[in-house]
Amino acid sequence: MAVVKHTESDLALLARLLRAEAEGEGEKGMLLVGNVGINRIRANCSDFRGIRTIPQMIFQPHAFEAVTKGYFYQRARESEKRLARRSVRGERHWPAKFGLWYFRPPADCPPQWYNQPFVGRYKLHCFYEPTAETCENIYNTF
Repeated sequence: MAVVKHTESDLALLARLLRAEAEGEGEKGMLLVGNVGINRIRANCSDFRGIRTIPQMIFQPHAFEAVTKGYFYQRARESEKRLARRSVRGERHWPAKFGLWYFRPPADCPPQWYNQPFVGRYKLHCFYEPTAETCENIYNTF
């Protein structure tokens, strides 16, 4: 059962995002990007108030570097579509389980990003999650 409403077109968009943002980080890296995206839709807090759909999440201004720099415009392959389906079904993995932000720094992960605490690194990406006081919805179970 999906935790976010979606169409097949939405899944293809999400799959393209996974590929563009984390193809070099393998299957788990792409799933972590999916976790963050789905969390942004479900959270309704911080910079993500009113984000309710996959297209809104992906095309939110300045949200994903791959969208603004053009990497996003590669087609989605079936392998990424399978990962996108797993993401919309609510499959979550640490360190993105409750994360709303990630980025790839040139060196070590800073202890905070957008005033949110660092929770972990996977390969080259650093992940950050909000506190329960600032974003309690992210910690609700499905």
